[in-house]
Amino acid sequence: MPWIILKFDPQPDQLSRLETLLSNAGAGAVTFEDNADQPLFEPPLGSMPVWENTRLSAMFEANADIDNIVALIRSQFGHNMPRHRVEVLEDKDWVREWMDEFHPIQFGTRLWVCPSWRKPPDDKAVNMLLDPGLAFGTGTHPTTALCLKWLDSQPLTNRIVVDYGCGSGILAVAAKLLGARSVWAVDNDPQALIATKANAERNNISAHIQAVSPQQFEKEFIAKATKADILLANILAGPLIHLAATLEKSLKLNGKLVLSGILKEQAENVKNHYQQWFTIDTTVSEDDWVRITGFRTGTETGIND
Repeated sequence: MPWIILKFDPQPDQLSRLETLLSNAGAGAVTFEDNADQPLFEPPLGSMPVWENTRLSAMFEANADIDNIVALIRSQFGHNMPRHRVEVLEDKDWVREWMDEFHPIQFGTRLWVCPSWRKPPDDKAVNMLLDPGLAFGTGTHPTTALCLKWLDSQPLTNRIVVDYGCGSGILAVAAKLLGARSVWAVDNDPQALIATKANAERNNISAHIQAVSPQQFEKEFIAKATKADILLANILAGPLIHLAATLEKSLKLNGKLVLSGILKEQAENVKNHYQQWFTIDTTVSEDDWVRITGFRTGTETGIND
């Protein structure tokens, strides 16, 4: 069955009211999308940011009375009625369409990330099975790709690795498959921990990955003076700056640090903040994003398990 899509170009102060009206009129889904290629990075906590130029789309079943719905919207907005148009969405096997978008991707020389429904291209490679799902991270974004390429280049055998801000667990799973002894995956989003555990299980390494909240990590890792050999944090510049002291406590002397999720214009600020605990050695960029690497300096304050 085809669907009818009713699209509006409203003002920011019209969005909430318009969304409510369309939902009450029977829309199966209402979505917002950027209508002017305007990025939104690191909004304040508790805020609900929208783009200055936002398109709102409402999906209705084919038998919906669109003329009546448009008349209802017009009666509420009068001469301020947002510009709108109607489109027909053809009937397809959308699950199949979605699955066809994802292909195995190689990172470095050894590592492939493969959807579970596709055969890995190289049976002798390190093949991670990872499906798009509950949490951010399938390797397609530059911030994740930069970290995966770095991991592929490192000797990880017998290393303890921390993936702070694990999302889907892609970096944690990659680290274990590439040889790490054990991996701690940390995230404050319960959905991320669920996704990480599912991806670890899919790759038959559940016993080697601890997926925990920051509070659990503080209690079960930092408080026990455990130290990581490698710590990756693919988050955003603001949280990275806030977490610097926590990350420093988690990494052993000379342990390797990898920071990502940082825009080029934010890199110097992040580096300057971390230099009180770490020696920064390399900055690598991809598109508008950078990866910062270094190692922990100073004195050792704990012992490794």
